[in-house]
Amino acid sequence: MKKFTIGLSLAALAAAGTAAYADGRGAMKHDSNGDGAVSRAELISHSAQMFAKMDANNDGKLDETDQKARHEARRTQMFDKLDANSNGQIDRAEFMSFERDGKRDGKHHRMGGRSGHGGKKLMEQADTNKDGSISKAEFTAGAVSRFDKMDADKDGSISKEERQAARSDRHDKWRERAQEHVAN
Repeated sequence: MKKFTIGLSLAALAAAGTAAYADGRGAMKHDSNGDGAVSRAELISHSAQMFAKMDANNDGKLDETDQKARHEARRTQMFDKLDANSNGQIDRAEFMSFERDGKRDGKHHRMGGRSGHGGKKLMEQADTNKDGSISKAEFTAGAVSRFDKMDADKDGSISKEERQAARSDRHDKWRERAQEHVAN
């Protein structure tokens, strides 16, 4: 099976509803009807949009080719952020003016991303037929599965309280794993 990199893993996880629906920060933008909850239909619609965005070559699957295209786009974006005068070169002054925390000229710029702990394992789980790529059906099924786990009252929607509970549960599990790692 082809190895997926962390970039693809994180993008798929966010798109499939793990982080966005669990932490509550991005979830409300998926609440298309404005009722304060994210329904299964809203999740499926968002997942389809994210899959289309991630499928860089429009071949109906997410694989290493898509990841490479996104990686190249991110590298170009990072270069463009450093190239303040847009001349296609980064000189010493431009490099030195870009602070490590991503601040330049009073504006905040994001360089890099989150670490991808566990992302490869989740991608392997999403690839249910083990063909080395994630189909739209596999992508959506993974999102719906995580949605169903978060939908504590099984009413077909995830409320703010359910998102907060899932986030709290996720943080508790992270703390437990960190403590186990320190103990070993």
